[in-house]
Amino acid sequence: MKLDLLKNQWLDVVFEGRNKVYGAYELRRTNGKTNLRSLIIGGVIFVFLVSLPVLANLIPDGSDEQVLDQKITTVKLPPKEKPKENLPPPPPPPPKVDQVKFVKPVVAKAEDVVEEPPKIKEIVDKKLGAETIKGDPDAPLTVEPVGTGPSVVEEDNNIYNTAGIEVKPDFPGGLEKFYKFIGKNFQVPEEDGLKGKIFVTFVVEKDGSLTDIKVLRDIGYGTGKEAIRVLKSCPRWNPGEQNGKKVRVLYSLPISIQSAE
Repeated sequence: MKLDLLKNQWLDVVFEGRNKVYGAYELRRTNGKTNLRSLIIGGVIFVFLVSLPVLANLIPDGSDEQVLDQKITTVKLPPKEKPKENLPPPPPPPPKVDQVKFVKPVVAKAEDVVEEPPKIKEIVDKKLGAETIKGDPDAPLTVEPVGTGPSVVEEDNNIYNTAGIEVKPDFPGGLEKFYKFIGKNFQVPEEDGLKGKIFVTFVVEKDGSLTDIKVLRDIGYGTGKEAIRVLKSCPRWNPGEQNGKKVRVLYSLPISIQSAE
């Protein structure tokens, strides 16, 4: 007997004597319907995707501009008037009292006199000015504002650094004389083998005095306190200058210490 593979007869032959309730038999028996259903669904989806651009063009666009059925009326504005140039300033308001023109008296011949100076009775209770003006008793009384006077220059109390100062402070005679002063007045502690450097900072004031003396590092045995004592007794320095004026300057230097052997 010939079997038609396109029909389900071969399934009965294959699954003869076997458990047909098993899923493999049912799956193969309905395989044709499943393939047909999948083909139809796939075809519908394909046609929908192909026709999607056409459907999009058929949908009306809501963003189209609406034509307003209104009549626009053009309104012409009058041209702007240009401000007049070279106009004389407005006349000043009349003074509260009458003003009489003051003519400076000059010694001259009678025939050369053009204008006589005002008489005493004409200038009583009146102002003197460059011209004669009729006063207005109802005019407001104006008072010139009081000036603030010359501005006060604030004193520069900033502390400058020696790196950016125009004229650096200096000990009278130079640093060599300064170190001689330190060596003469510094009392070294009696400790064998004591030597090293003390680093100090201080501010050279505008009058050359030393203030804000600080010891950044010492070698012990009271050397820091002794350095402060000597610097406080130091003569005045030549102060630093900035922009031609004396200013406060921060100065730092090392002091070498070595005990006598």
